[in-house]
Amino acid sequence: MVPYPCFNPRHRHGAEIFAFTVKKLERLGVSGVVIEDKPPGGHGTTGLKQNSLFGTERVQLLEDVEVFCEKIRSGKAAQLTEDFMIFARLEALIAGLGEEECFRRAKAYVTKGGADGIMIHSKEKHGDDIFSFMRRWRAEFPTVPVIAVPTTYNHVTEDELQEAGVNVCIYANQLLRASYMAMLDTATKILAAGRSKEVDGQILPTKQMISLIDDNTAKSSRQIFELTKDPKHTAV
Repeated sequence: MVPYPCFNPRHRHGAEIFAFTVKKLERLGVSGVVIEDKPPGGHGTTGLKQNSLFGTERVQLLEDVEVFCEKIRSGKAAQLTEDFMIFARLEALIAGLGEEECFRRAKAYVTKGGADGIMIHSKEKHGDDIFSFMRRWRAEFPTVPVIAVPTTYNHVTEDELQEAGVNVCIYANQLLRASYMAMLDTATKILAAGRSKEVDGQILPTKQMISLIDDNTAKSSRQIFELTKDPKHTAV
């Protein structure tokens, strides 16, 4: 089975609800979840979530370490299989708190919280902070999985990240950004021509699109049905 992680960047509730979420994700066939160490927003003093790529241009509040560790522990205690993984996403570099604080948090999330791995995040374009962190991390934790997201430091190759000890490289928004440019180009050509014939060569044929939707819907239904027959995925 191909691993299918789920991003739950800022779980908006406490440890109890996160435990329920873990069980629900497992029943759906998800193989892991990534949660970031920011406090729940929308109420109180934290406000709405700020996109990490704003960096210190916006207020980036971080969750208390022990509170976040408890959330991780609750998720690990709730999971139904040994295969499900919880990754702690670190926002200390984003918040401008430096490598020392980032490492302190990462170590606590793994050793005290029981996280299976970490995700290191940065908005810097050079990527030097990622490599510096990885050198220190691998010296103390040679086998704990690490996810990196080279959105801003996109000149860095996968091979370079792998050599530094990164296990998973995620391209978080490139396909979405590409689709926006494609839609803008298509819309511009349709408006200019007053018809859509000119864009036929750059869009998916209607029959193929319908076929993809039908096939994926049928496959999803079959997969969910098979999971419900497995006792490991039926507990609430």
